[in-house]
Amino acid sequence: MTQQNNTRAGIALMIGATIVFALQDGISRHLAGTYNTYMVVMIRYWFFAAFVIALAARAPGGLKVTTQTSQLKLQIFRGLLLAAEICVAVFSFTVLGLIDAMAVFICYPLLIAALSGPVLGEQVGWRRWAAIGVGCIGVLIILQPGVGVFNPWAIVPLISAFMFAVYGLLTRYVSRRDNSATSFFWTGVSGAVAMTLVGMWFWEPMAQTDWAWMALLCVSGVLGHWLLIKCYEMAEASAVQPFAYFHLVWSAILGISVFGETLRPEVVIGAALVVAAGLFTLWRERRQR
Repeated sequence: MTQQNNTRAGIALMIGATIVFALQDGISRHLAGTYNTYMVVMIRYWFFAAFVIALAARAPGGLKVTTQTSQLKLQIFRGLLLAAEICVAVFSFTVLGLIDAMAVFICYPLLIAALSGPVLGEQVGWRRWAAIGVGCIGVLIILQPGVGVFNPWAIVPLISAFMFAVYGLLTRYVSRRDNSATSFFWTGVSGAVAMTLVGMWFWEPMAQTDWAWMALLCVSGVLGHWLLIKCYEMAEASAVQPFAYFHLVWSAILGISVFGETLRPEVVIGAALVVAAGLFTLWRERRQR
Protein backbone atom coordinates (compact mmCIF):
# COMPACT_ATOMS: atom_id res chain seq x y z
CA MET A 1 0.00 0.00 0.00
CA THR A 2 1.54 3.31 -1.08
CA GLN A 3 1.50 6.16 1.45
CA GLN A 4 0.45 9.49 -0.14
CA ASN A 5 0.90 11.67 3.00
CA ASN A 6 -2.26 13.69 2.40
CA THR A 7 -3.28 14.25 6.01
CA ARG A 8 -6.39 16.33 5.28
CA ALA A 9 -7.80 13.70 2.94
CA GLY A 10 -6.92 11.00 5.48
CA ILE A 11 -8.77 12.84 8.26
CA ALA A 12 -11.82 13.30 6.04
CA LEU A 13 -11.84 9.59 5.18
CA MET A 14 -11.46 8.63 8.85
CA ILE A 15 -14.41 10.83 9.85
CA GLY A 16 -16.41 9.33 6.99
CA ALA A 17 -15.52 5.84 8.22
CA THR A 18 -16.70 6.69 11.75
CA ILE A 19 -20.05 7.88 10.37
CA VAL A 20 -20.48 4.63 8.44
CA PHE A 21 -19.46 2.49 11.44
CA ALA A 22 -21.89 4.37 13.72
CA LEU A 23 -24.65 3.72 11.18
CA GLN A 24 -23.59 0.07 11.13
CA ASP A 25 -23.83 -0.09 14.93
CA GLY A 26 -27.33 1.40 14.86
CA ILE A 27 -28.56 -1.10 12.28
CA SER A 28 -26.90 -3.93 14.22
CA ARG A 29 -28.72 -2.84 17.36
CA HIS A 30 -32.06 -2.82 15.53
CA LEU A 31 -31.58 -6.22 13.89
CA ALA A 32 -30.00 -7.97 16.89
CA GLY A 33 -32.83 -6.63 19.07
CA THR A 34 -35.30 -8.49 16.83
CA TYR A 35 -33.34 -11.50 15.57
CA ASN A 36 -30.58 -13.71 16.90
CA THR A 37 -27.20 -11.96 17.13
CA TYR A 38 -25.31 -14.92 15.64
CA MET A 39 -27.46 -14.92 12.52
CA VAL A 40 -27.08 -11.17 12.01
CA VAL A 41 -23.28 -11.31 12.40
CA MET A 42 -23.10 -14.39 10.15
CA ILE A 43 -24.82 -12.67 7.22
CA ARG A 44 -22.69 -9.58 7.76
CA TYR A 45 -19.55 -11.76 7.60
CA TRP A 46 -20.61 -13.37 4.32
CA PHE A 47 -20.36 -9.99 2.62
CA PHE A 48 -17.17 -9.13 4.49
CA ALA A 49 -15.55 -12.37 3.27
CA ALA A 50 -16.66 -11.69 -0.30
CA PHE A 51 -15.07 -8.24 -0.02
CA VAL A 52 -11.69 -9.47 1.23
CA ILE A 53 -11.60 -12.27 -1.36
CA ALA A 54 -12.27 -9.73 -4.11
CA LEU A 55 -9.48 -7.50 -2.78
CA ALA A 56 -7.08 -10.43 -2.58
CA ALA A 57 -7.90 -11.50 -6.14
CA ARG A 58 -7.01 -8.02 -7.41
CA ALA A 59 -3.79 -7.75 -5.39
CA PRO A 60 -0.40 -8.43 -7.04
CA GLY A 61 -0.03 -12.19 -7.30
CA GLY A 62 -3.72 -12.78 -6.65
CA LEU A 63 -5.11 -15.20 -4.09
CA LYS A 64 -2.08 -17.49 -4.26
CA VAL A 65 0.29 -14.82 -2.94
CA THR A 66 -2.16 -13.11 -0.57
CA THR A 67 -3.11 -16.30 1.27
CA GLN A 68 0.48 -17.38 1.94
CA THR A 69 1.49 -17.05 5.58
CA SER A 70 3.85 -18.76 7.99
CA GLN A 71 1.50 -17.86 10.87
CA LEU A 72 -1.67 -19.59 9.73
CA LYS A 73 -2.88 -20.67 13.19
CA LEU A 74 -2.35 -17.19 14.61
CA GLN A 75 -4.06 -15.55 11.63
CA ILE A 76 -7.07 -17.84 12.00
CA PHE A 77 -7.19 -17.17 15.74
CA ARG A 78 -7.24 -13.43 15.03
CA GLY A 79 -10.22 -13.91 12.72
CA LEU A 80 -12.08 -16.00 15.29
CA LEU A 81 -11.34 -13.48 18.03
CA LEU A 82 -12.67 -10.57 15.98
CA ALA A 83 -15.84 -12.49 15.06
CA ALA A 84 -16.45 -13.26 18.74
CA GLU A 85 -15.75 -9.63 19.67
CA ILE A 86 -18.31 -8.38 17.14
CA CYS A 87 -20.93 -10.72 18.61
CA VAL A 88 -20.20 -9.41 22.11
CA ALA A 89 -20.25 -5.78 20.91
CA VAL A 90 -23.57 -6.17 19.07
CA PHE A 91 -25.06 -7.88 22.12
CA SER A 92 -23.91 -4.95 24.28
CA PHE A 93 -25.82 -2.56 22.00
CA THR A 94 -29.04 -4.47 22.66
CA VAL A 95 -28.68 -4.60 26.46
CA LEU A 96 -27.12 -1.17 27.10
CA GLY A 97 -27.79 0.99 24.07
CA LEU A 98 -25.33 2.65 21.73
CA ILE A 99 -24.23 5.50 23.99
CA ASP A 100 -23.30 3.57 27.14
CA ALA A 101 -21.80 0.66 25.19
CA MET A 102 -19.59 2.87 23.02
CA ALA A 103 -18.58 5.06 25.98
CA VAL A 104 -17.02 1.99 27.61
CA PHE A 105 -15.72 0.39 24.40
CA ILE A 106 -13.59 3.43 23.44
CA CYS A 107 -11.12 2.53 26.19
CA TYR A 108 -9.61 -0.15 23.91
CA PRO A 109 -6.60 2.01 22.80
CA LEU A 110 -5.63 2.30 26.47
CA LEU A 111 -5.88 -1.47 26.87
CA ILE A 112 -3.66 -1.89 23.81
CA ALA A 113 -1.10 0.48 25.35
CA ALA A 114 -1.22 -1.38 28.68
CA LEU A 115 -0.85 -4.82 27.10
CA SER A 116 1.75 -3.86 24.48
CA GLY A 117 4.51 -4.34 27.05
CA PRO A 118 3.85 -7.93 28.16
CA VAL A 119 2.53 -9.09 24.76
CA LEU A 120 4.84 -7.32 22.28
CA GLY A 121 7.75 -6.36 24.50
CA GLU A 122 7.21 -2.64 23.84
CA GLN A 123 8.32 -0.10 26.42
CA VAL A 124 5.50 1.76 28.19
CA GLY A 125 6.72 4.79 30.12
CA TRP A 126 5.26 6.32 33.25
CA ARG A 127 3.44 9.03 31.28
CA ARG A 128 1.46 6.50 29.30
CA TRP A 129 0.80 4.48 32.44
CA ALA A 130 -0.57 7.67 34.03
CA ALA A 131 -2.83 8.18 31.01
CA ILE A 132 -4.01 4.59 31.27
CA GLY A 133 -4.83 5.20 34.93
CA VAL A 134 -6.86 8.30 34.05
CA GLY A 135 -8.71 6.29 31.41
CA CYS A 136 -9.50 3.59 33.97
CA ILE A 137 -10.95 6.25 36.27
CA GLY A 138 -13.12 7.41 33.35
CA VAL A 139 -14.40 3.87 32.79
CA LEU A 140 -15.18 3.51 36.50
CA ILE A 141 -17.15 6.75 36.41
CA ILE A 142 -19.21 5.37 33.51
CA LEU A 143 -19.73 1.93 35.09
CA GLN A 144 -20.40 3.29 38.62
CA PRO A 145 -19.44 0.11 40.51
CA GLY A 146 -20.71 0.01 44.07
CA VAL A 147 -23.71 2.19 43.23
CA GLY A 148 -27.11 0.67 43.95
CA VAL A 149 -28.26 1.09 40.36
CA PHE A 150 -25.14 -0.54 38.84
CA ASN A 151 -26.05 -2.52 35.74
CA PRO A 152 -24.01 -5.75 35.49
CA TRP A 153 -24.52 -5.71 31.70
CA ALA A 154 -22.14 -2.72 31.64
CA ILE A 155 -19.28 -5.22 31.87
CA VAL A 156 -20.16 -6.59 28.40
CA PRO A 157 -18.69 -3.69 26.34
CA LEU A 158 -15.60 -3.79 28.60
CA ILE A 159 -15.13 -7.44 27.63
CA SER A 160 -15.60 -6.43 24.00
CA ALA A 161 -12.95 -3.71 24.36
CA PHE A 162 -10.50 -6.19 25.90
CA MET A 163 -11.07 -8.68 23.07
CA PHE A 164 -10.58 -5.94 20.45
CA ALA A 165 -7.40 -4.79 22.17
CA VAL A 166 -5.96 -8.33 22.07
CA TYR A 167 -6.99 -8.54 18.41
CA GLY A 168 -5.16 -5.26 17.73
CA LEU A 169 -2.02 -6.50 19.47
CA LEU A 170 -2.08 -9.77 17.52
CA THR A 171 -2.49 -7.75 14.33
CA ARG A 172 0.68 -5.84 15.21
CA TYR A 173 2.46 -9.10 15.97
CA VAL A 174 1.56 -10.87 12.71
CA SER A 175 2.44 -7.73 10.70
CA ARG A 176 6.10 -8.44 11.46
CA ARG A 177 6.00 -11.24 8.88
CA ASP A 178 2.71 -10.83 6.96
CA ASN A 179 1.48 -7.81 5.01
CA SER A 180 -1.86 -6.13 5.64
CA ALA A 181 -3.56 -7.82 2.64
CA THR A 182 -2.80 -11.28 4.03
CA SER A 183 -4.02 -10.37 7.51
CA PHE A 184 -7.17 -8.77 6.10
CA PHE A 185 -7.93 -11.86 4.02
CA TRP A 186 -7.64 -14.33 6.89
CA THR A 187 -9.62 -12.02 9.19
CA GLY A 188 -12.61 -12.04 6.86
CA VAL A 189 -12.50 -15.65 5.68
CA SER A 190 -11.85 -17.37 9.02
CA GLY A 191 -14.47 -15.20 10.69
CA ALA A 192 -17.04 -16.02 8.00
CA VAL A 193 -16.42 -19.76 8.30
CA ALA A 194 -16.70 -19.66 12.10
CA MET A 195 -19.87 -17.54 12.09
CA THR A 196 -21.47 -19.80 9.49
CA LEU A 197 -20.81 -22.88 11.63
CA VAL A 198 -22.43 -21.13 14.59
CA GLY A 199 -25.07 -18.94 12.98
CA MET A 200 -26.63 -21.63 10.78
CA TRP A 201 -28.17 -23.18 13.92
CA PHE A 202 -29.90 -19.91 14.81
CA TRP A 203 -31.47 -19.09 11.44
CA GLU A 204 -34.93 -17.53 11.64
CA PRO A 205 -37.25 -15.91 9.11
CA MET A 206 -36.65 -12.20 8.57
CA ALA A 207 -39.24 -9.62 7.56
CA GLN A 208 -38.87 -8.14 4.09
CA THR A 209 -38.21 -4.64 5.44
CA ASP A 210 -35.50 -6.01 7.73
CA TRP A 211 -33.80 -7.71 4.77
CA ALA A 212 -33.38 -4.18 3.39
CA TRP A 213 -31.74 -3.14 6.67
CA MET A 214 -29.60 -6.27 6.52
CA ALA A 215 -28.44 -5.36 3.02
CA LEU A 216 -27.60 -1.84 4.19
CA LEU A 217 -25.67 -3.32 7.13
CA CYS A 218 -23.58 -5.46 4.78
CA VAL A 219 -22.93 -2.56 2.41
CA SER A 220 -21.98 -0.24 5.28
CA GLY A 221 -19.55 -2.84 6.61
CA VAL A 222 -17.78 -3.08 3.26
CA LEU A 223 -17.88 0.71 2.77
CA GLY A 224 -16.46 1.36 6.25
CA HIS A 225 -13.51 -0.97 5.69
CA TRP A 226 -12.89 0.52 2.24
CA LEU A 227 -12.83 4.03 3.73
CA LEU A 228 -10.33 2.88 6.36
CA ILE A 229 -8.09 1.31 3.74
CA LYS A 230 -8.13 4.51 1.68
CA CYS A 231 -7.60 6.55 4.85
CA TYR A 232 -4.40 4.69 5.73
CA GLU A 233 -3.27 5.01 2.13
CA MET A 234 -3.60 8.79 2.38
CA ALA A 235 -1.99 9.47 5.75
CA GLU A 236 -0.06 7.97 8.65
CA ALA A 237 -2.17 6.06 11.16
CA SER A 238 -0.89 8.20 14.07
CA ALA A 239 -2.13 11.36 12.32
CA VAL A 240 -5.68 10.17 11.68
CA GLN A 241 -6.30 7.80 14.60
CA PRO A 242 -7.41 10.54 17.06
CA PHE A 243 -10.34 11.32 14.76
CA ALA A 244 -11.63 7.76 15.26
CA TYR A 245 -13.18 9.08 18.50
CA PHE A 246 -15.83 10.79 16.37
CA HIS A 247 -17.41 7.32 16.34
CA LEU A 248 -18.64 8.02 19.88
CA VAL A 249 -20.16 11.36 18.82
CA TRP A 250 -22.14 9.87 15.93
CA SER A 251 -23.26 6.93 18.08
CA ALA A 252 -24.54 9.35 20.72
CA ILE A 253 -26.45 11.36 18.13
CA LEU A 254 -27.96 8.18 16.69
CA GLY A 255 -28.79 6.76 20.11
CA ILE A 256 -30.59 9.93 21.21
CA SER A 257 -32.41 10.76 17.97
CA VAL A 258 -33.41 7.26 16.82
CA PHE A 259 -33.47 5.00 19.87
CA GLY A 260 -34.55 7.56 22.49
CA GLU A 261 -31.48 7.02 24.69
CA THR A 262 -30.35 9.56 27.26
CA LEU A 263 -26.89 11.02 27.77
CA ARG A 264 -26.10 10.64 31.47
CA PRO A 265 -23.71 13.23 33.02
CA GLU A 266 -21.40 10.50 34.37
CA VAL A 267 -21.11 9.04 30.86
CA VAL A 268 -20.07 12.43 29.47
CA ILE A 269 -17.47 12.97 32.21
CA GLY A 270 -16.13 9.41 32.03
CA ALA A 271 -15.99 9.35 28.24
CA ALA A 272 -14.19 12.71 28.21
CA LEU A 273 -11.50 11.30 30.53
CA VAL A 274 -11.14 8.15 28.41
CA VAL A 275 -10.87 10.13 25.16
CA ALA A 276 -8.37 12.60 26.67
CA ALA A 277 -6.23 9.73 27.98
CA GLY A 278 -6.42 7.95 24.63
CA LEU A 279 -5.38 11.06 22.72
CA PHE A 280 -2.44 11.61 25.07
CA THR A 281 -1.36 7.98 24.59
CA LEU A 282 -1.50 8.36 20.80
CA TRP A 283 0.49 11.62 21.03
CA ARG A 284 3.19 10.00 23.17
CA GLU A 285 3.44 7.04 20.81
CA ARG A 286 3.77 9.33 17.80
CA ARG A 287 6.38 11.49 19.54
CA GLN A 288 8.50 8.47 20.48
CA ARG A 289 8.40 7.24 16.88
